[in-house]
Amino acid sequence: MANQETSKTARDYQELVKKKRPSKPVLKNLIYAFFVGGAISLVGQGIQWGFMQYGMSAKDATSPTTVVLIGLGALFTGLGWYDQLVKRGGMGGTLPITGFANAMVAPAMEFRSEGLVLGVGAKLFTVAGPVLVYGLSAAFVVGLIRFLITGVA
Repeated sequence: MANQETSKTARDYQELVKKKRPSKPVLKNLIYAFFVGGAISLVGQGIQWGFMQYGMSAKDATSPTTVVLIGLGALFTGLGWYDQLVKRGGMGGTLPITGFANAMVAPAMEFRSEGLVLGVGAKLFTVAGPVLVYGLSAAFVVGLIRFLITGVA
C-alpha cells in the first residue's frame, strides 16, 4: 500500500514539473544556430578567399584556413567571447572547427591558476586527446580500406 502511494506521489510530482517547466524556444534556437554557424562559415570562406588572393588554389588554401579558424576560436575562447557566442548560437557555434578549438581551450582556461604545465598544459588535451586518437585511428582504417580496395596509398 505504501509503495502504491509513493508511486502516485512520484507521478504527481513529475506531472507538476512538466507543467511548470518553461517551454523551449526551438524555432528561435534553430534560427540563432543557423545564423551563428553561417557567420562562422562565412568568415572561414573569407579567410580562404584571402589565401587564394595570394596565389593559392582552393585546395591549398584549405589547411591554412583551418589553422586560422582554430587560432581565432582559441583566441576568442581565451578572451571569453566564444562562450557568449555559443550561449546564443548553440550548435551553430559548437559544430564548426572553431567549436573544437573552444572545447580544447576552455578546460585549460579553467585550470590556468594551477600553472602552465599542470594547469593549462595538462587540461589542454582533455578533450583534444581522445578526438585526435579516434580521428587518427579512423583515418588509418579508412586509408587501409582504400588501399585494399584500390591498391593506391
